[in-house]
Amino acid sequence: MKTVLSGIRSTGHLHLGNYFGALRNFVQLQHKAKCYFFIADLHSLTTHPKPVDFHSGVKTILSEYLASGLDPEKSTLFVQSSVPQVCELYVLLNMLTYKGELERTTSFKDKVRLNPDNVNAGLLTYPVLMAADILVHRADWVPVGKDQEQHLEITRLLARRFNKLYEVPVFPEPEAYNFGSDLVKIPGLDGSGKMGKSEENGIYLVDDQKTITKKVMRAVTDSGPVVPGSPMNPGVANLFTILGVVSEPEVVRYFREQYDNCTIRYGDLKKQLAADICRHTLPIKARIEEIYNNGPYLKYVIEKGTEEARTSARATMELVRDAVGFKSF
Repeated sequence: MKTVLSGIRSTGHLHLGNYFGALRNFVQLQHKAKCYFFIADLHSLTTHPKPVDFHSGVKTILSEYLASGLDPEKSTLFVQSSVPQVCELYVLLNMLTYKGELERTTSFKDKVRLNPDNVNAGLLTYPVLMAADILVHRADWVPVGKDQEQHLEITRLLARRFNKLYEVPVFPEPEAYNFGSDLVKIPGLDGSGKMGKSEENGIYLVDDQKTITKKVMRAVTDSGPVVPGSPMNPGVANLFTILGVVSEPEVVRYFREQYDNCTIRYGDLKKQLAADICRHTLPIKARIEEIYNNGPYLKYVIEKGTEEARTSARATMELVRDAVGFKSF
């Protein structure tokens, strides 16, 4: 059975793109593979979140994972910092990683450009910590977006480098897993083509009806098509893409015909889109709130997942320590 690993930072919330993209596929995949889903609270420390908000962020993401359909009886859900072997492997992998390799990563250069006053060592070695997350469970598959492919390649490089240096095949080289044609990509509302936390253009699973409607009504459009067959600008095309995911086929056909004959009213399109998004997300929001307030259940889920994750990580680190040459007296 293949091992799959995926994580998300503990800051922010899961959004519509997460849910209709990878999460619904994960719900199916957890019945076919050994899946590890973790909340990356160590990664989030690069932005120095306030301690008072730190635990609530972890709790929120865990509740959203569960409300979206991840089953703790089928998958392992855990918090990154609860598995100390991750940090141990992170240290060892740092010894095999060169400064120039990390400075050339696109993500690091972007962070330096956007936050020149917060260029900490954690940002530089972010891909090494990500590699430790993956390799400590010897994952075969890692679902990654375009912006994470370079990090996965560093993971593969470090796996090869470790195996070659110590002449022991401890780590498999993880492969990118993109779900093929089953992966639905949800664009943002600003015409950028990507929905995400950093872009601030997303609809979140915890948003209420008023918030969702307000966000959709502010979405980028244009003055409307002038002649039949006019190409859509990116913002309008994004709205139709989301409509195709959340709405019934006849609704999509109706607004497409309205666009093609130049009679479309974007206000009507947005109202319909907001209503259809709410039809999908408001039941999830209700489940999130129910789970978030169920302390005993969350405690059970995280204790079960932590023990499973630690067992997996301990087995890997026994191989790693033996390969490196650590011995007991």
